[in-house]
Amino acid sequence: MSKREEIIQLADTMLRKKGYNAFSYHDIAREVGIKTASIHYHFPAKSDLGVAIINQHIEGLMRLINEHEGKSPVKQLNAFFSIYDNLHKENKVCLVGSLATDFNTLDARVQEKLKEFSDIMLQWVSGFLEIGRNEGLFEFEQEPRSKALMVISHMLAIVQLVRLTHKQDFAMVKAAIKKELLKK
Repeated sequence: MSKREEIIQLADTMLRKKGYNAFSYHDIAREVGIKTASIHYHFPAKSDLGVAIINQHIEGLMRLINEHEGKSPVKQLNAFFSIYDNLHKENKVCLVGSLATDFNTLDARVQEKLKEFSDIMLQWVSGFLEIGRNEGLFEFEQEPRSKALMVISHMLAIVQLVRLTHKQDFAMVKAAIKKELLKK
């Protein structure tokens, strides 16, 4: 792994464990064992690093979407859940959940990139929910976009809430979403 990739990976972990405004280049430099000037070489401003982190998440999400393209909506729902399963296991919050709280303090480029990531996620979830409903696999009354927003927001929130409640609450919420969606 290159130093650039190592910086992105560490910053991503710090971002999703502590928040965007809760870490500095000095924190990263200390962990990686380099000078802050080395970080500035790769990322002149923190917003450059923020954009790089989000780009990495966009690439990962696009890989997941492409891997599941054409598969059943239920398999796509499970793939969506796998994102949050991994976060839960790693005791991290999702990218959107972490950055949304700092949104008004973020550079415009980071805000736009975060919106791009969110739009990709929302379009994907809306799409497989709509297909699933059309195929008689899912049952819900709302517009697919509204239902997608509800599903995403439930998962986004539960990875944060289980830090305060019980770990089993994550599985309980995930199961409730599935039960509500799957045709009775």
